[in-house]
Amino acid sequence: MTIRVVAALASVLVVSAGLTGTGSTALAVSASTWDPGYIISDATFFNSSSMSQQQIQDFLVAQEPSCAALAGMPCMRNYTTTSTSRAPTANGRCAAYAGAAVEYASQVIYKVAQACGINPQVLLVLLQKEQRLVTATSPTAGAYKIATGYGCPDTAACDTQYYGFYNQLYSAAYQFKTYTQSPESFNFRPGTRNIQFHPNSACGSSAVNIKNLGTSALYNYTPYQPDAAALANLAGSGDECSSYGNRNFWVFFNNWFGSPVQNSNPIGNYESTTALVGGKIQVAGWALDPDTTAPIEVHIYVNGAGTRLVADIPRPDVGTAYGLGNLHGFSASVSSVGSGPQQVCAYAINVGSGLNVEIGCRTVTALTGDPIGVVDSLVAAAGTIAIRGWALDLDSVAPARVHTLIDGVDSAITADGDRPDIGKAFAGYGSGHGFSTSVKVSPGAHSVCVYVVNVGAGSNSTIFCQTINVFGGAPTGVLDSVVVSPGSITAAGWALDPDTVESIRVHVYVDSASAGFTADGSRPDIANAFPGYGAQHGFIAKMAATPGTHNVCFYGINLSGGGGNPLLGCRVVTAMSGSPIGVLDSVIAAKGAITSAGWTYDPDTADSIQVRLVIDGAAVSGTANGVRPDIAAAFPAYGAPHGFIQTTPAAAGSHTVCAYGVNTGPGADALFGCRTVTL
Repeated sequence: MTIRVVAALASVLVVSAGLTGTGSTALAVSASTWDPGYIISDATFFNSSSMSQQQIQDFLVAQEPSCAALAGMPCMRNYTTTSTSRAPTANGRCAAYAGAAVEYASQVIYKVAQACGINPQVLLVLLQKEQRLVTATSPTAGAYKIATGYGCPDTAACDTQYYGFYNQLYSAAYQFKTYTQSPESFNFRPGTRNIQFHPNSACGSSAVNIKNLGTSALYNYTPYQPDAAALANLAGSGDECSSYGNRNFWVFFNNWFGSPVQNSNPIGNYESTTALVGGKIQVAGWALDPDTTAPIEVHIYVNGAGTRLVADIPRPDVGTAYGLGNLHGFSASVSSVGSGPQQVCAYAINVGSGLNVEIGCRTVTALTGDPIGVVDSLVAAAGTIAIRGWALDLDSVAPARVHTLIDGVDSAITADGDRPDIGKAFAGYGSGHGFSTSVKVSPGAHSVCVYVVNVGAGSNSTIFCQTINVFGGAPTGVLDSVVVSPGSITAAGWALDPDTVESIRVHVYVDSASAGFTADGSRPDIANAFPGYGAQHGFIAKMAATPGTHNVCFYGINLSGGGGNPLLGCRVVTAMSGSPIGVLDSVIAAKGAITSAGWTYDPDTADSIQVRLVIDGAAVSGTANGVRPDIAAAFPAYGAPHGFIQTTPAAAGSHTVCAYGVNTGPGADALFGCRTVTL
């Protein structure tokens, strides 16, 4: 006999107190472990895979070793019935049931358990506590007709529409699912509820903290708790105020299948920790207790300070994996404790038997406290100190105020320049935290400090202090090289004026002759050596030069400030000079002519010079301007046009051929080869 409460909280259709004892003497349980608020865990209540159909059949055989069948009905191990097919319920509480003309009781129990997602052990215990059908050796037709007590209130006759073993089992299982899927519609649901000891209200009641859906379903089905007398005699009767339905369910389950509330600790996964702007910390994950489908508490401890959360966010993935519903996710922001590293630990809080479980600890740096920043560069150039960097206050996404102190003089700027690197490094703060400023100063040493103004908790932060020397005065530079070439001298180097970043003029002297040039050639090495001045300070100066020794000097021309135009470098070089040189490569006599070939040049010039051939005392002149790459390779400063080929008619006989380079500038014509040939 059972209770069934339907719809709103008051409509009691079927009530039974379960007013008889267990009738059993073999107990595997002690009353000391009874918890009226936690009769069965949700994990156990909904474990539809706890037994196969064959295991159910074997269990029934074991519980009925002999069967007298004195009432004309078979024991459950041999009982068969006809079942009807049922479509899946529209509310999703039970799946389809395929009916059959003949089904054993074990088949019906198994198929109902699978269709409605109820533990077949729960159904077996229900059959026992209501009609003793599991152990009955002479069951009656009436017992099978109201096997689970469904639709049978204490105050009226049973509802005939629910008669029949199959009908009773399916209706009870469906009702269990209704209780647990719509707990708000029934008197008994998780939380503290007042539960009577007996249908007679004069027997009293007590507050019970119902901890889970499975336990609330049992109370909705049988709305009474055992009193002290019923618990004092678990195998028998108590007193006139005792009821036994839920006690007997608990005793039978323990005796047959072990504890329905086994020590199942909660489980979960602490998935992420993120530091948020303003000192908050976002935590996320999931947690559940196998003893209940209801959401459980999760406690978050930040450096020892606790915050209580409820893991009730939908997590279909967790529901699919564990079969205890979807409402087990948590995601919340908690406060940091001070600034700096924060140890954040999450604990899943146990329901029923078991222990609280730490599901993870993570360390994160709180985004709160004093402002932070970096001075990326400090450059002194041309009477200016340039400062560049970034700054932000961890308590705000707004641009921070930055102050520079140069020799104690305060100047304020806003750090709102675009810095994508900072936006990436400090997610959530944006990229507008860069700053740059330039301050005019005199030459000499200067103290430079930078501090960031605090917002919210904390204090101003000094992020930089350094002494820097600002150059000033006369130009500086270096004469890197002086190269002589035919008829010229090329000087190269660099020069700059510390008082300006502009390119300056240099004057180059070769002895007393001078020329002006702008030192604006690219010199990356100078940019590196003198940050802030740029690279445009190189020069290459080419000047005419006569053969001989020369003094080459250059001066930096001052643009501003003091110091004059200093001499920055001198070199002594000897310009190329001398008589021509050359080679008579070949003299060939053939077909009434003599062909002479070779090369010649004059050290005083890169131009082609005249070559004079003397054949048996008669002179023939020409220009040595034929292209000779070999000569260009051997004498790079002179180029290739210094070759000659000269053909001169001649009579038969022996001839002497001599070749002369015709001099240009200092020196004299030079003989560089003679040959004798026969025509």
